[in-house]
Amino acid sequence: MVKLVFARHGESEWNKANLFTGWADVDLSEKGTQQAIDAGKLIKEAGIEFDQAYTSVLKRAIKTTNLALEASDQLWVPVEKSWRLNERHYGGLTGKNKAEAAEQFGDEQVHIWRRSYDVLPPAMDRDDEHSAHTDRRYASLDDSVIPDAENLKVTLERALPFWEDKIAPALKDGKNVFVGAHGNSIRALVKHIKQLSDDEIMDVEIPNFPPLVFEFDDNLNLVKEYYLAPKQA
Repeated sequence: MVKLVFARHGESEWNKANLFTGWADVDLSEKGTQQAIDAGKLIKEAGIEFDQAYTSVLKRAIKTTNLALEASDQLWVPVEKSWRLNERHYGGLTGKNKAEAAEQFGDEQVHIWRRSYDVLPPAMDRDDEHSAHTDRRYASLDDSVIPDAENLKVTLERALPFWEDKIAPALKDGKNVFVGAHGNSIRALVKHIKQLSDDEIMDVEIPNFPPLVFEFDDNLNLVKEYYLAPKQA
C-alpha cells in the first residue's frame, strides 16, 4: 500500500506568540525546528521511504520538509514547492494576537472566522506589509487568484487542483509521498480525502507534531490512518 505522510510545520515564531500567521513568511521557533527533526526520526523509525515530496512556498513548511527528510536520511528526495499548499490566508487578522483580536471583535466573531467553513475574515489591504500582491514569489500568478482573505472552503478550492494534478497521480503510480504543509491546507486535503462534511471538518485539528499517515490501496481508497509514534522499547 502506498503511504501519504502529512507533516504540519513545526511551531513557528508566531505560533509561539499566539499570532494569526496565514501567508506571512514566519520562521520556525527553536521548538519547531526540533519538532521537524523529530518528525524525520519517527519516519525513519517507521521505515517509510519517499519517492516525492511537496511543500508550500513558506519557509516554515519548507524548512520542516527539509529537516524531516534529512533526519530520515532522505534529503535527496525531489521536492516541489507550490503556493497551493500555503496556509489559509487570514486576511486582516494576519499579525494580530489571537487574544487581542477576541477583545477587539468579540470571542464569538473570532471563533466564527477561525472555525467556520465558509465565512471569510476581514480582507487584508493590498498595501499591507504582508500582502502577497507585491511578493515576488507570486509574481507568476494572475493577480486575480492571489487572495486577500480565505476560509477553509476557499483553501480547499485552491489546494484541490494540486491534489488532482500532483499528489493523487504520484500515489496512483505507487509512490510514497511526503507533504510538508500547514494546519489548514492539510485540513482541507483531509476533508477531501475522507469526504468529510463541512461540519465534520470543523472538529479536525492538525498538530505541529507528530506526522499524520494515510495508507491507500491501488484505487486510492483510504485503508488506514494514524499518527506516527515512537516504538515502545
